[in-house]
Amino acid sequence: MKRAPTKHRGALAIHAGKKIDKEACEVPEIKVALTRNGYTVDNLPTGALVATSELIDCFRIRRDVLGGVIALESDTRKTQFNTLDKEYSFGWFDQGRYAWELAEIKQLLAPIPAKGQQRIWNWEGVQL
Repeated sequence: MKRAPTKHRGALAIHAGKKIDKEACEVPEIKVALTRNGYTVDNLPTGALVATSELIDCFRIRRDVLGGVIALESDTRKTQFNTLDKEYSFGWFDQGRYAWELAEIKQLLAPIPAKGQQRIWNWEGVQL
């Protein structure tokens, strides 16, 4: 599947898909994060909106640089990401993929059931 950046900036709701990646839930850093927040593979919300955020920027992953640094480039800026950062375990940083910079991430008090779609989509539910 060809990857493409998004031009969207601003408000974004985060949707949990219907299927749980059980293998990912066993990655040590992910398992610790789930446990810290009271989740296991058996009680993760699925098929629902779970959080809101602001999408600040979209970076293309350009190349893996020696020394554990990945170069990221957007239309407006360049930055680097160290593979030793704890967030590295939570992403997929292959050449040609995209990384989103999010801010103001807020977990919803309760998941809101919603049918999801691939990519960014408009939701016609209640205001968050």
